[in-house]
Amino acid sequence: MTCHPVALCFDAHDPLRLARFWAGVLGWERAEDDIALLPNDDTGFRIRFLPTEEPKTVQNRAHFDLTSTSLEDQQRTVARALELGGRHIDVGQSPEDDHVVLADPEGNEFCVIGPDNKFLADCGFIGAVSCDGTQEAGYFWSEALGWPLVWDQDQETAIRSPHGGPKITWGGPPLMPKPGKNRLHFDIAPPSDGDQQAEVDRLVSLGAKRIDIGQGEVAWVVMADPDGNEFCVLPPR
Repeated sequence: MTCHPVALCFDAHDPLRLARFWAGVLGWERAEDDIALLPNDDTGFRIRFLPTEEPKTVQNRAHFDLTSTSLEDQQRTVARALELGGRHIDVGQSPEDDHVVLADPEGNEFCVIGPDNKFLADCGFIGAVSCDGTQEAGYFWSEALGWPLVWDQDQETAIRSPHGGPKITWGGPPLMPKPGKNRLHFDIAPPSDGDQQAEVDRLVSLGAKRIDIGQGEVAWVVMADPDGNEFCVLPPR
């Protein structure tokens, strides 16, 4: 039995503002609580925005790669993001690169990919959750979610749901510094007939570990993958 992704969670100083930004960029509807977004395609998970007072000090270990159907489509996405409060940033990209690197209003990086990218061609508007991570992390998440590897070369890995939707990719070492908790993490859950503790035990056997980030007595279990990236295992749903 495997888990499925429920939500990709962003830590945010202003969750409502960030929810509005990403709703506008992605064209997703906000949930009743106004700080979660509901997918309007086969992405397969929500996006949630959780309040934090911790400052963002380093580049995130994960970001969205948004796809384009044409150069004009790419330009429209960039213009929409800038109008909603995004900005251009430099993370060392080359002027010859066909992607545009932007940041949302709280500095979370994302890329708008050019139309000639074949790797993400059929993955939807969110083409990938692109992660800084090792091959070991890619193997772990493939087993954790039951998603097959669709790329495994030169320590770079990628997985994708058998039902389609975005890929999750890992670029291989070296890893960026991680001075504290990641600002993005996945919430995953067993199926409705599953067992949370059994799933936690299975994930530990795959290389994860339980961690304490000050969560106290909660219904979910906080864990870290082989690269130390936090994620939460929710009760079955």
